[in-house]
Amino acid sequence: MSSLGRLIVFSAPSGSGKTTIVRQLLQDNALNLSFSISATSRAPRANERNTIDYFFLSPEEFRAKIDSGDFLEWEEVYPEHFYGTLLSHVNALREKGINVIFDVDVKGGLAIKKAFPQETLALFVMPPSIQELQRRLESRGTDAPEKISMRLAKAAQEIEQSANFDHSLINDDLTATVAQAKTLIINHIN
Repeated sequence: MSSLGRLIVFSAPSGSGKTTIVRQLLQDNALNLSFSISATSRAPRANERNTIDYFFLSPEEFRAKIDSGDFLEWEEVYPEHFYGTLLSHVNALREKGINVIFDVDVKGGLAIKKAFPQETLALFVMPPSIQELQRRLESRGTDAPEKISMRLAKAAQEIEQSANFDHSLINDDLTATVAQAKTLIINHIN
């Protein structure tokens, strides 16, 4: 059993920097990480490729996989827009001894931890403050003010769930946060 890869979950409010942290960790070959590719029922965007960026499924295919228990976690984010983690994809990586890293929402992160409590390191990335989170979201220039307000309200709810994770990382210095995450991952892997 020890040859199976481990699971490393990153969850955080939007704008906390989890995706940036995950990307940096994936470049560290010593960690033997592979990114968990999500499945989705939404249409591919212009630059996205099936099995590389996402596993693209029709809503009907997605529902059939839900019914047959093929997902480690899943959620219907918007009507007919499903996202989830295929258990077969995760198991195929783990069986090769590869550690699987996840960039998922809080609900998905907790579902993975519940499914594999001993094998999963669940990390919650915390913004330094709600004010800094708001500044980061506004500086992206991608969301309207009402969308930012929605994200901030959701962030407050997500932060309440941080106690259910193994560790919380306050991302006020990216280099230090990545180093802290790497140390936690190495301890988990070993």
